[in-house]
Amino acid sequence: MFGVPLTELALLVVAILAGGLITGVLAGLFGIGGGAVVVPVLYEVFRIIGVPEEVRMQLCVGTSLAIMAPTTFGSYRAHLASGAVLKGVLRLWIVPVVVGVGAGSLIAVFAPSALFRGVFAVVGSLIALKMLLGRDSWRLGSDLPSRPVLAGYGFFTGLASSLMGISGGSLCTVVLTLYGKTLHQAVATSAGVTVPISIAGTIGYMLAGLPQQALMPPLTIGFVSLIGFALMAPVSTLVAGFGARLAHGMAKRHLEIAFGLFLLAMALRFAVSLIW
Repeated sequence: MFGVPLTELALLVVAILAGGLITGVLAGLFGIGGGAVVVPVLYEVFRIIGVPEEVRMQLCVGTSLAIMAPTTFGSYRAHLASGAVLKGVLRLWIVPVVVGVGAGSLIAVFAPSALFRGVFAVVGSLIALKMLLGRDSWRLGSDLPSRPVLAGYGFFTGLASSLMGISGGSLCTVVLTLYGKTLHQAVATSAGVTVPISIAGTIGYMLAGLPQQALMPPLTIGFVSLIGFALMAPVSTLVAGFGARLAHGMAKRHLEIAFGLFLLAMALRFAVSLIW
């Protein structure tokens, strides 16, 4: 099932490495794990080598979260040096975020592939439209909400990110900007939140995929491809710091437009995949 000619395999390796470069830059630039790039790239890779449709998207999400683990750590360190991280928010979100990731991993055991693609398309589109069409006057509050409400946002972020494989940075960014925080503060804090999400998500998806191990390609643990991790993670981690430095040198509106267009394109990709 998984036999691939050497020339085609070489092209796949090049595609994964190229995706790793883009992923690392985006991780630092937008404070996200870059999974919105990794998931579509891996989806095509696994389609070509014959991974069954019923487990393909879950394998993409789990592998994406594994790739993001070292990438998000490098991005967070770069943003921490800028002084823009909201440390109180970060501490409050860690536990509910991890609980949300655990719930998403449990869903991965039973849910069909279409659910993951649908969540990616819907949530990604909403975030993109907010970044593209939103105004500074759009606020849910002038300051952060109460701790229970903020914790609820953390749980939802962990749940949604574990179903999308995007490490939750984009969701955190939207929440914080709607409560009056600057985009640079939101991006920097989001980079920190993605670290526990990616680590917990990797472990959860490894365990969730064990019952489907017979359907997986070689060198895979549960829903995590060790080959994808080994090829993408080092490259994306290496360039994450560059993306973070680039973010702090960009105008706010330029960063919003770039972020929104990027997410919208990826969301539309998976919306189309639900039809064809």
